Amino acid sequence: MGKNKLTRDPMPDPSASIDEIVEFWDTHSTADYDDEMQDVTFDIDLREEAFVVALVPELAEVIGRAAKARGVTTETLVNLWLAERVKVPA
Repeated sequence: MGKNKLTRDPMPDPSASIDEIVEFWDTHSTADYDDEMQDVTFDIDLREEAFVVALVPELAEVIGRAAKARGVTTETLVNLWLAERVKVPA
């Protein structure tokens, strides 16, 4: 059972490191801090599909280095190369 409101530990400071926050929530229940939580609203667009393609590790490493050298993400570089190959406007 969680600690009551009078004896519970304070929540991590907003400036706490991610490791400190994870350590705290690994040992505490959000149910004990419901009065300190804020409601949030967000939208999720489920219309866009993402496809996952497995790459040979050596190829993924080469592509990753090429992307970094160009200042783009690996995903962006792969999409640009594929668009060129199949003649789709990027």
